[in-house]
Amino acid sequence: MNESEYFEMAVKTRPTRIKWWQEARFGMFVHWGLYSQLARHEWVMNRERIPIAEYEPLADSWHPKERPAREWARLAKESGMKYMVMTSKHHEGFLLWDSKLSDYNAVKHGPGRDLVAEYVDACHEFGLRCGLYYSLMDWHHPDGANCAHDDGARRRFLDYTQGLVRELCTNYGKLDILWYDVSWPLRTPAMWESAKMNAMVRELQPDILINNRSQLDEDFGTPEEEVRAAEGGRNWEACMTFNGSWGYMPSAVDWHSTRAVLGMLRTATAGQGNLLLNVGPAPDGTVPAEAYERLEPLGKWLKLNGEAVYGAVSNANHMEWMPTGQWTIKGNTAYYWCNRWPGKQLTIGGLQSKLLHASLLATGESVCFDQQEDRLTLFGLPETTPDPYAGVAVLKLEFESAPRQKLGAGCIVL
Repeated sequence: MNESEYFEMAVKTRPTRIKWWQEARFGMFVHWGLYSQLARHEWVMNRERIPIAEYEPLADSWHPKERPAREWARLAKESGMKYMVMTSKHHEGFLLWDSKLSDYNAVKHGPGRDLVAEYVDACHEFGLRCGLYYSLMDWHHPDGANCAHDDGARRRFLDYTQGLVRELCTNYGKLDILWYDVSWPLRTPAMWESAKMNAMVRELQPDILINNRSQLDEDFGTPEEEVRAAEGGRNWEACMTFNGSWGYMPSAVDWHSTRAVLGMLRTATAGQGNLLLNVGPAPDGTVPAEAYERLEPLGKWLKLNGEAVYGAVSNANHMEWMPTGQWTIKGNTAYYWCNRWPGKQLTIGGLQSKLLHASLLATGESVCFDQQEDRLTLFGLPETTPDPYAGVAVLKLEFESAPRQKLGAGCIVL
């Protein structure tokens, strides 16, 4: 098919393909590669100007433990995540699968086995949707930089790139997401032959979702290190580090708290987007203890309050900010994420819709309320926050019509 036919097909099939993803809301990103051994960020090869000849031996010294992806998938499942995305090839150019196009891969070197296959199997075992990350940029391939100014090099590099993507989309059964990254050094999607490559991907994987980093919009946008909606009402997924580094880096100690991750998840949900939270395993594949300490309570919180997150949600960004919390919405139901518990009484101003019922989401316990023209008071609440995991208790407010709130900054006129 030509490019216009390809784009038409992608748009036409998107509502069906993306429905599960729009309801999943929360996924795990996994950055794992040779750079994990150096433990100084995934860009260490570039930032420290490590020559290829010095970097390559890392391929033989890498010896992960047996099937660590099962640990990641179990943690993702227990944390309330619905899908995973793992780096099959990062910028360093090392392939985590058994490729026929390059011996610089996990089977031919230290690991001695197909790490992508293990990861896909783990996703399936734990009932998670499965995504693969693929870096278009490649610091190891001899044409990875020359392709920008040499037509022969570009042809060789594109053939290599398309061949690797074909292998990923052929060797592992059904994939749910192809997550491209960094389209350096080619400046246009035409130079990358992105439409041709993605048409091939969709022929091999008809239900797959593709992100926007092959310089085409495709199925969803990917704001990085910022939870913000994509422009024009597009589907979007915020990809966030847990501690400022995608790769394993023990010296990066500023880990987001459980409360902070819940804040990201609420912001994503309120904007009808997703959160893809990264974990950078140690060289052997072990997940850092700091991730467990934060994700385990998060999973317990989601088991009680997941209704405010998962499924088809309405955009809540029209609701006003409040000092005690913020919103997510589904139809006529608003979920008030109270992260600064005020005590036995909570007052919310500016609600324009008639409230029918109020309850604590985690327990289902009804809450008494009094609604005046411009003021809703909930009373008889616990003295302290009833949420033991992050101090974020959710109040479920069921309205007669779609919830609206109007406050502004002006004073009340009596």
